[in-house]
Amino acid sequence: MSDTYISRIRRRAGLLSLGMSSLLFLVILAGCYVYPPPGPYPYYYGASTYDRSWNAALAAMQDVGVSMVSSDRNGGVITGIKDGVDTSITISTQADGQVRVVFNSRGPSGQDPGLSNRIYQAYERRMGR
Repeated sequence: MSDTYISRIRRRAGLLSLGMSSLLFLVILAGCYVYPPPGPYPYYYGASTYDRSWNAALAAMQDVGVSMVSSDRNGGVITGIKDGVDTSITISTQADGQVRVVFNSRGPSGQDPGLSNRIYQAYERRMGR
């Protein structure tokens, strides 16, 4: 074998090992990619369930035709009157975060007995149920 042939083989082997080591380096580098931390993406906070329940209760009273007497948002009490029947809705947040809504009607016996039920149904419609 001639010296030129041997030097060509050594050169090719050197280039081959350089190419293989470069390829191995790129594969390892690609496997070590670190994703950037998540950015401060805006998050939409919808209306709280208390606010939603409060608004639905007010609208339900109006839908049924009850005249508002008073509404105390902080206390969670809405009172009204219709044809001599006093109605009230009490909204409170419980310890587990759920909202409790209570419907009451008081008036002379036999006078509009289904008023609370109609207000409740209007409330459920407003809540989308």
